[in-house]
Amino acid sequence: MMKTPDSGWIRMRFKQNKVWVAVDADEKILVDNGKVLIKYQKEQDYEYRVRHSDILPLDAPPGDGPASSKTREKSEKNRKTILPVACPPDPEDVDCITIYADGASSGNPGPSGIGVLLRYREHEKEISRHIGLGTNNIAELEAIRTGLSEVKNPDLPVRVYTDSGYAFGLLTLGWKAQKNTELVNDIRILMKRFKNLKFFKVKGHSGIEGNERADKLATSAILQKA
Repeated sequence: MMKTPDSGWIRMRFKQNKVWVAVDADEKILVDNGKVLIKYQKEQDYEYRVRHSDILPLDAPPGDGPASSKTREKSEKNRKTILPVACPPDPEDVDCITIYADGASSGNPGPSGIGVLLRYREHEKEISRHIGLGTNNIAELEAIRTGLSEVKNPDLPVRVYTDSGYAFGLLTLGWKAQKNTELVNDIRILMKRFKNLKFFKVKGHSGIEGNERADKLATSAILQKA
């Protein structure tokens, strides 16, 4: 099992995100069975294991990497369809319930956790829960389901913020679920309870306070069971 390095971390790119990658004393990337350790924020306690082939230099052109042309075309299509907001819009109603939902998985599949932050007026509720073995997509969806299930009055306006393009597409853009169909259907049924429900796709690890807290709650849930 790969251990957290004592030597340090360097800044690189994982897919479209800037991340910190674990290196040895000579600043060579530590690789174990084709996987490397990354962090989205240097100060966070939890590391993710990802494929070494997915790690690129910061100055590498966006089209570089092992993705096939089909994968790149799909990614480009999704980027045109899903427009993350730079920061969450202010609720237009003082009685609006705000939900930040995030999921995390160590190994994908692996031990997974969810993090949910609910806000209503001056009230807040945090949920950090280990959900067993699963994928990151399952954790993202389960976080949304948990958040919606916590709403006691579905007549109030509800705004859900997620950094998962997968979940956002399935729940708002009419994407057909190829996997996790039971979980997706459960959420869609749950959504019908609400009179005024909107989803917003936000950029992950971009300093949005509610999203950052939900991410920390999700990763903490995995650590508690480690």
